[in-house]
Amino acid sequence: MELELTNKTYVITGATSGIGYAAAEILARRGAAFIGVGRDPQRCRQAEAALRRLGPGAPIDYLVADLSLQREVNALAERIAETLTARAVCALDGLVNNAGTFAYWYTLTPEGVEMQWAVNHLAPFLLTRRLLPLLAAAPLARVVTVSSDSHVGARIDWQDPQQRRRYNGLRAYGVTKLANVLFTLELNRRLGAGSPVRAFAADPGLVKTDIGLKGTPGLVQTVWKWRRSGGIPAIEAAEGVVFLLTEPGIQDASALYWKHSRPRRTSKEAQDAQSAARLWELSEHLCGMEVAA
Repeated sequence: MELELTNKTYVITGATSGIGYAAAEILARRGAAFIGVGRDPQRCRQAEAALRRLGPGAPIDYLVADLSLQREVNALAERIAETLTARAVCALDGLVNNAGTFAYWYTLTPEGVEMQWAVNHLAPFLLTRRLLPLLAAAPLARVVTVSSDSHVGARIDWQDPQQRRRYNGLRAYGVTKLANVLFTLELNRRLGAGSPVRAFAADPGLVKTDIGLKGTPGLVQTVWKWRRSGGIPAIEAAEGVVFLLTEPGIQDASALYWKHSRPRRTSKEAQDAQSAARLWELSEHLCGMEVAA
């Protein structure tokens, strides 16, 4: 039996296609209000119109933001707060950090951050930090960050975390997925047992998406098309994400990392509390935040 989500409000990044759109579709069918985030204005308009036809009258809005830029992440957080205020809503029940990218070539954002590091890790870190007051105002709230089993075998080079000297796209992707899990680990530690906010990392499995087709050489695209042919539809992956976002029975679960609504073990590196704390401080520095003592 599906949980009724009327009067619940969620934010999903990367919500115009793939897992993000599929998760938004599930929420719309279950009566939730939500705010979707996408980079392309036209695709945002199309997604918003389609989902409003599915939803039984709940508020649905899309906001445009380039999550590779911290200035836009900060502006997005302000617009989310303004949207909730306009709806007379004072709390946020959940945030899905789903937006992600793969960069085969070493690419810097206009703010000087490696592209995958910026989108896959710093954007979720910064947006979550900015929205925490709204999340903490809910009776129970969730932060779900979409990671990947690509984190297994990854290690952060603390002397060169963004791989500026010897870049490898696949290795960099794995490092950002490891960062997603370490961020979740440290977020829960800092929130503490008494917090109404709980964070989880989701492994969506191999999904039929276009992430490996954007800005990659022809051979890489061919390999990705072959690999994704064995993947699951986005809606199946989204069901696991929505479970972590909405299921009340797991609020106090000890498991951090889940796949298809079941807890899974992470790599040893993803369980390292010292690395999680170090990543948090590095992320604060890269986002221009005051580092906590």
